[in-house]
Amino acid sequence: MAEAAGQRHYGGHSTEQRRLARRERLIEAATRVYGEVGYRNATVKAVCEAAGLTERYFYESFANSEALLIAAFDVVSHRLIDCLEAIRKDHAGSTDERGHAVLRAYYQALKDDPVGAQLFVVEIARVGPAVDEVGAALLREFGELLSRSLAPEANAKLKSTELVRAGAVGAMIQIAKAWIRSGYARSVDAVAADALKICRVLAE
Repeated sequence: MAEAAGQRHYGGHSTEQRRLARRERLIEAATRVYGEVGYRNATVKAVCEAAGLTERYFYESFANSEALLIAAFDVVSHRLIDCLEAIRKDHAGSTDERGHAVLRAYYQALKDDPVGAQLFVVEIARVGPAVDEVGAALLREFGELLSRSLAPEANAKLKSTELVRAGAVGAMIQIAKAWIRSGYARSVDAVAADALKICRVLAE
């Protein structure tokens, strides 16, 4: 029996596989474009050109630019969160050493990927309610990770309250913004050490 039209294979890839590949190309292109020129200055056409796709493929996966921004932010942020979580789990030092290692990795990642940093730290702010909700969820996740990093035991229950975690994460983001504006003037170790002074409140 012939395959359904939606499941036909071309070059060894199904229709769905090719659609997902195009979606990934758009997300990667959006991360670059939003980081380079700013979300508010970017157009669907510019993102599609960067992805090497026509605009009809954009609307195949995304309802609008805001939906693409959310998808790009989700990919960039969870790529970083997963990396930080692995460092937290594998670190065998003291709580301060573990916290410093996680914070150092966070700020190093921002420095190593300034385009992604622009999206993660700056472009996500004040776009709209749907984007704000996604950003807030990520910040809660980041706060919980930091709290676990500074717990006496790596797998201990969270000691800090949600408001304290929100305050600590807000401080981490403000430090990142100031550091980015300075052109990464201070060393990653120095920035992580300063951030750790604030994050110690999560262990109280």
